[in-house]
Amino acid sequence: DCVQYCGGQTSICCPNKMGEIADPVQLKEEGNKHFQAGEIDKAIECYTKAIKSCKDKTALAVIYRNRSACFLKKENYNNAVSDASKAIDVDAADIKALYRRCQALEKLGKLDMAFKDVQRCATIEPKNKTFLETLRRLGAEIQQKLKTTFSTDSRVQNMFDILFSDESDKEKQEKAANNLIVLAREDAGAERIFQNNGMPLLVQLIDTGKPEMILAAIRTLSGMCTGHRARATAIIHTVGISKLCSVMAVDNEEIVLATANLLQCVYDSLSGGDKRNYGKEEALVLDSSKDLKDILLALLEMITSKKVSGHGRDQALNLLTKNVPRKDKKNTDNTKALFTIDHGLKKILKVCGQVPDLPDQLPLTENTQLIASVLLNKIYDDLRCDPERDNFRDICDEYIKSKFDPNDMDKNIHAINTLSGLLQGPFDVGNVLAGRQGVMEMMVALCGSEREVDQLVAVEALIHASTKTSKASFFISNGVTLLKDMYKKTKNEKIKIRALVGLCKLGSAGGDDYSMRQFAEGSTEKLAKQCRKWLCNPTLDVRTRKWAVEGLAYLTNDADVKDDFVDDEAAMRAMFELSKDKTILYAVACTLVNCTNSYDKKEIIPEMVQLAKFSKQHVPEQHPKDKKDFIERRVKKLLKAGVTSALTVMVKADSSVLTDQTKEMLARVFLALADDIKDRGTIVAQGGGKALIPLALEGTDKGKIKASHALAKIAAVSNPEMAFPGERIYEVVRPLVSLLNTERDGLENFEALLGLTNLAALNDKLRVKILKEKALPEIENYMFEEHDQIRQAATECMCNLVCCKEVQDRYLEDGNDKLKLLVLLCGEDDVQLQRAAAGALAMLTAAQKKLAVKITKVTGQWLEIIQRLCIHDNPEIQHRGLVTVFNMLDADEQLAKKLIESELLEILTFVAKLEDNPKKQDAINAARTCLSRAMDTGLIKPFSN
Repeated sequence: DCVQYCGGQTSICCPNKMGEIADPVQLKEEGNKHFQAGEIDKAIECYTKAIKSCKDKTALAVIYRNRSACFLKKENYNNAVSDASKAIDVDAADIKALYRRCQALEKLGKLDMAFKDVQRCATIEPKNKTFLETLRRLGAEIQQKLKTTFSTDSRVQNMFDILFSDESDKEKQEKAANNLIVLAREDAGAERIFQNNGMPLLVQLIDTGKPEMILAAIRTLSGMCTGHRARATAIIHTVGISKLCSVMAVDNEEIVLATANLLQCVYDSLSGGDKRNYGKEEALVLDSSKDLKDILLALLEMITSKKVSGHGRDQALNLLTKNVPRKDKKNTDNTKALFTIDHGLKKILKVCGQVPDLPDQLPLTENTQLIASVLLNKIYDDLRCDPERDNFRDICDEYIKSKFDPNDMDKNIHAINTLSGLLQGPFDVGNVLAGRQGVMEMMVALCGSEREVDQLVAVEALIHASTKTSKASFFISNGVTLLKDMYKKTKNEKIKIRALVGLCKLGSAGGDDYSMRQFAEGSTEKLAKQCRKWLCNPTLDVRTRKWAVEGLAYLTNDADVKDDFVDDEAAMRAMFELSKDKTILYAVACTLVNCTNSYDKKEIIPEMVQLAKFSKQHVPEQHPKDKKDFIERRVKKLLKAGVTSALTVMVKADSSVLTDQTKEMLARVFLALADDIKDRGTIVAQGGGKALIPLALEGTDKGKIKASHALAKIAAVSNPEMAFPGERIYEVVRPLVSLLNTERDGLENFEALLGLTNLAALNDKLRVKILKEKALPEIENYMFEEHDQIRQAATECMCNLVCCKEVQDRYLEDGNDKLKLLVLLCGEDDVQLQRAAAGALAMLTAAQKKLAVKITKVTGQWLEIIQRLCIHDNPEIQHRGLVTVFNMLDADEQLAKKLIESELLEILTFVAKLEDNPKKQDAINAARTCLSRAMDTGLIKPFSN
């Protein structure tokens, strides 16, 4: 047989080259050889073939027993139990099959069944120590589990008693509620609550109507269903989707957020987040598609219900945004998006079209309509073909047309506001619909209306239509005149600032191209000055001041405006304060990207410029104030005004508002701020290191690279434990490793290596994390790099990593040149490179004596290189060389003799006789230790006693 269970012999097997052997005995032997060689998958394949062709029941039982051992090795415990059971069905006293089934059952947590199997084993072989020990251990575990279960059951009941008692004081009830929540987060505790009639009791807590009781019940339910499909299904059918939605509809932000989290946990568990194996219960919880659809329908119903609070509506939209679009575009199934379009697109459009200043509108927050636009954009992006996109556009077109009514101005502004929502979301759809007959005429009519609300809606639509100047040709040709007229004629500050923002957008169409300024010299600065004035005016309402930031986001394409803005510290601080309002994150991020010039710049090739001039094509020109020294000055001013703290707050915004594009822009700004090594301490002190981690892990590919590079810059020169306190330090490893990709540029590779070197110096847990992220092959490759600094950085990183046993094992492996490369690097002329390589060699030979011997076999130059290290002018390199010599003397008697018979003895004697010198003391002491070792082993003798 093929597995050792209590001292028995193990037999194993080798693959069948032709794959055509039909004899089950031969196949079984093949499988045994594979098992013995550790080739478990091949062994399973052989045993499976043998099972198919075997007719003899006794032989079949042995094969099943052997395959059970394979499944145990693969940690596939359900299959291990199944195969062992089939062997036991043939022979109830098959002791190996019984013990294997016991092991698998224990791993599955079925201790009572495992106990019965090992009990039978101990009955058959009462003197077997393995069986007796397992029997004792399982018995103790079962007793402890029973004790815990009874204790937990009584605690659960006690907590509910306290919560429902009218006599319990508030402090006692709060403590009971918190204990219940904590218990629910542990699988065993959650199961005890579930088994002890917990669901109906939690529903009763919700029905009390007391906010603290509702929160306790909702958070307990969240803990119970997280990652557990069966309990999530039970919550859907016991508590009910409609009740959960009614709780999320209340006007209490804390309860709304907790309920949204519960619904997300339920949705995740039902849609595949739960990886548990339920065995026979699987069929009961497997098909959850109806429940998932019911959740989506309930959320779509919520977004247009007047009974739902603004916070509730926001969270319903957020849940749809998280769960409707595909998370991976490689997955071709976008049925959730199509389902949402069919059942809820018009409802989302209704939310976009709400005008808070009119009567009889849905309760909204300041973020609601922006979140609805983001949802529309994500659904549209999730569509896979033109017919699907055409259907989306047609539904939007039909909805807007149905709202136009010459006799009802309120309906008209609802239609135009809906169009604004589309222009902020799927812009292409909004732009097409804006060109439809009657839309521009309606804009003109609203602009000329005497009602403030009509003018506000019209001018905001014009602003959103001007967002993409290359595509919004219709509005640019027709809207400029309207905006200019409104700006000049209106006395209403709210309308005036919005008209100005529209003009700012159109005026920035040339980007940072100095030769394509849209307005006359000085006009852009005047517009920006007015925006700064509004921004700093605390008497204006927040919404109006936010529009001033929108204007600056476009005007700061002009370098004169950038310089004026950073010189106005009050305006910068006012913008940072406003950025706490999540709806203007994108505008603030745009302004900062412009001020730091951290946008992508096209490389200007002189030959192409000459060619363009010759063919009379437009040649972009750089503004004089967009040169490096001006950019550095602006960065210093931003840092002084507290930009890092503002960015840190922005990064913490809700994911529905902090889009991937916004994250990318924030990452760009961080990278620009971290460019000067002197500023990195300020960034760390204001929390910039921590804020960069989520930007490096989520967002666009380009954004993640920029954030990772900024992290590398900080990790390369700061104390990582201060820059990334606590467990966050482990999250920094992956972004840095991503920069080692050969597609990244040399500076990114270099600074990532420096950062990893600092991390690897801290502790073994970090070193193991670096290895788990598969950084070692990349670091080894860069040790061959032609660029001196990158090669040096890679070697220094390896010097710190060799403390890790896994790295040492790789150097011990036969058939690679890793140790040879390290020895040869010790012979290079670059002092820093030599220092790092010699340090790595000293640590490797100290940790593994076999490596000290292996040095002599990797290259014929080894002795010459070691001798050069021992007489090096640099005391650190000399010390490391002498430590390596001591390790070699200590490793092998023959090697020690060879070293002492060489010129190395003369070198050791010379260094050991030097007078004590603080600068060289480590090297002198190492040489003396080497001679002492040689004397101890009898290789040399002193001249006198």
